[in-house]
Amino acid sequence: MKRGEPILAAPDPERISRVREMFGDIEGRYDFLNRLLSLRRDVAWRRFAVRRMRFLQTWRFLDVATGTADLAVEAVRHHREIQATGLDFVPGMIEGARHKVGGAGRIRLLQGDALALPFADGSFDVAAVAFGIRNMPDRLGALREMARVVVPGGQVMVLEMHLPEIPVVRPCYRFYLCRILPRLAGALSGNPEAYQYLSESIVAFPPPRVFSGIMRSAGLEAVECHSLTLGVTCLHIGRKPRR
Repeated sequence: MKRGEPILAAPDPERISRVREMFGDIEGRYDFLNRLLSLRRDVAWRRFAVRRMRFLQTWRFLDVATGTADLAVEAVRHHREIQATGLDFVPGMIEGARHKVGGAGRIRLLQGDALALPFADGSFDVAAVAFGIRNMPDRLGALREMARVVVPGGQVMVLEMHLPEIPVVRPCYRFYLCRILPRLAGALSGNPEAYQYLSESIVAFPPPRVFSGIMRSAGLEAVECHSLTLGVTCLHIGRKPRR
């Protein structure tokens, strides 16, 4: 696979390597660009997710693909009694998260693989991934790992971007996503490939109903899908069976 060819077309090992390198390159401007390109809606989406978290046994939260730890920070801010762990496979993102978190004792950060989480079964009440599962070729495997590390009755949450299903909105958003966003973000970040990949990965991601089925295939029950901002983003919530 040549360097200029689409990341999504690469074999899984190369795709993973290129995604890791790409996110490492944009870490310094990652938060700024997220706020700009979502018109700060990403902040509201995370808050919506955090308010639906339920802590009953361990009082611990796992943020998979934590990036710069935005979701972990929001979780400990809203749920003042919990401890959070943020995990990411990009070393630069973890370093950026450490600068953001500083000396806060309620957030632990570590580098790791979403397909081989370094935690015992039932270690957390809630495991979530925000805007990260699109980058994982084996989404079912990642969901199964998240389900493994939560307690029976615990939550697995996925906050992810989709192509809207509303007929009037879908073509407009697709035009923005494929024509405007890569050029604007590429100019601001200095890495147009990263945001071309972002657009392509959203277009290729399964629609909400299909992704809900993948969550059920991972062994989760009571799966919910909350559509946000005209369907641009959805919060998927599944529960690990109690038995």
